[in-house]
Amino acid sequence: MFGNQKQDTTQGTVENQLNQQMPGKPKVPNAGIIKKTVIGIVVAAVVVLTAMQSFYSLQEDEYAVIQTFGYAQVVETPGIKFKIPYIQTVHKASKASKQFSVGYSLETDESIDKESFMITSDYNFVNVDFYFEYQITNPIKYFYASEEPEVIVKNLAQSYIRDTVGSHGVDEVLTTGKYAIQSEIKTKLQERMELEDIGIQITNAVIQDAEVPTAEVAQAFKNVEDAKQGMETAINNANADANTRIPAANAEADKIIKDAQAQKASLIAEAEGQAARFDSLYQEYIKFPLITKKRMFYETLEEVLPNMKIYITDGTTQTMLPLESFGTIDISEPAETEEGK
Repeated sequence: MFGNQKQDTTQGTVENQLNQQMPGKPKVPNAGIIKKTVIGIVVAAVVVLTAMQSFYSLQEDEYAVIQTFGYAQVVETPGIKFKIPYIQTVHKASKASKQFSVGYSLETDESIDKESFMITSDYNFVNVDFYFEYQITNPIKYFYASEEPEVIVKNLAQSYIRDTVGSHGVDEVLTTGKYAIQSEIKTKLQERMELEDIGIQITNAVIQDAEVPTAEVAQAFKNVEDAKQGMETAINNANADANTRIPAANAEADKIIKDAQAQKASLIAEAEGQAARFDSLYQEYIKFPLITKKRMFYETLEEVLPNMKIYITDGTTQTMLPLESFGTIDISEPAETEEGK
């Protein structure tokens, strides 16, 4: 004990001498104090780091995937969450729609020729820009089924774009077929996503822009489009004129048909009347043939010569005998016998 005290006294003397020899230098602290300070700092850092590793926050539009010894679990409810530090790891993914483009940059809106330059089925060149939207539907598969799911989706989208555009003519790509093309690409890409099963769903596919690569070809297509519009205008005008003329023609046709039907009915009625009259005359003729013949003869004369007077002459004398009573001749004379006929 006394030896230690002596050693401490000696050490203190040496330190005093050093301090006296270097008056401008600070005093050397005790080694034990330094050690305790370092240990305190390390412990505080470990406590702070452990606390930071024990909690995490989750927003309304986020998924959280908690991994514990290789087992993954999805957390969807927002708020401050606890996890086991140094054992559980957290990966976050957005529930909102994400976007990517093919043929141009979303950030700078600059064209990317190697992505947009394509060939159609009729061997024409076009530049086509596409805009896609997708959502993460299964965050576990999104994080663990593939290393770079966005890269996979974009590569597949480019493949299906070239395949689909290459199966359509240039007119369809530039004008009338845009909707069908983008719908076909979306369907193909979504079916492939389901097959790959990487937790991504395609929600939208739109052709942002489609144009020919040179100004001369663009002008030629513009002329074609103008001609098509002129044709459509002419067709619409013709249809409007037809819509005006057809009702009038239908009305005139209905009038003609109705007039013809009325005339038909009149002629049929007249014919039926004449037939009935003939039948009645025939019945009378059967009963009294001679009388009926004479009556028909007289009636015919009355119709043909209603206002004429009949005279008989011998051809030499100027005297003519009027026979005005000829029309009232008695026709009640007995009928001829069959032998007389």
